[in-house]
Amino acid sequence: MASHWVLFFEYMSVILGTFFIATGFNLFLLPNQIAPGGVAGISTILLHLFGWEPYIVQWAINIPLFMLGTLILGRKFGLKTLVGTIFVPLFVSLTNGISPATSEPLLGAIFGCMACGLGIGIVFRGKGSTGGMDLAAQILHKFTHIPFNLCIPLLDGVIVLTAMLVFSIEQGLYALIGLFVTSRTIDLVQVGFNSSKNIMVITEYVEEVRTALLSEVDRGVTVWHAEGGYTKQVKKMVMCVVNQREFARARQLIKRIDPNAFIVVMNASEVIGEGFKRA
Repeated sequence: MASHWVLFFEYMSVILGTFFIATGFNLFLLPNQIAPGGVAGISTILLHLFGWEPYIVQWAINIPLFMLGTLILGRKFGLKTLVGTIFVPLFVSLTNGISPATSEPLLGAIFGCMACGLGIGIVFRGKGSTGGMDLAAQILHKFTHIPFNLCIPLLDGVIVLTAMLVFSIEQGLYALIGLFVTSRTIDLVQVGFNSSKNIMVITEYVEEVRTALLSEVDRGVTVWHAEGGYTKQVKKMVMCVVNQREFARARQLIKRIDPNAFIVVMNASEVIGEGFKRA
């Protein structure tokens, strides 16, 4: 029974996410002629050139792309991708009559792409996809062997360049800002605002540092055997993951025990497990 509820909430997440994408498009992006890549960007350009309704253009691109992707890449996209593919244009058509929220292109690019990034992030959390350029990028990758992580920026870049030619260079630059905002918003929805710290310490006082982190910071510790690249001397390295509030305390403890300790600190955008969030 629990699995049915999980599946239900995943589908609801996909549908809710597509609603945010559609409202961001109609409230902010379309009225200001901002085309930050994707099928939505193509529909914005075609509306200006030929007067074609965006939701019709999006269906006309998304559904054949889904069918082509299934044919070429196999049945790995699933029903949630089909739901995302259908519901974005559906909500675009249903919210078509909403008055624009702003006539300022910069605000339109920022807040429109924030709404779209929020929607895409929610769809991803529901383990779904909105199809579109994701499918096109996978097809392009299959036939050209261009790295997949370059395919989407490449396709989006072509759309933004076209928008510069159709609208203006300024509108294209707003679209580039929008692409960045979308990317950062998706990251925030996926991993949240809390960035933990991964601390790695090379010290002569391994036991003292280990004990201090375990007892005074109350965080788990891992001790690794490390070899110096130049000296080839084997030493022990202490690793500990702490949250933002604990970081200053942990660093102070380490420096108090060994002022000469070699400390490397890295951001850990997502930590799953004991003492942090559960998967």
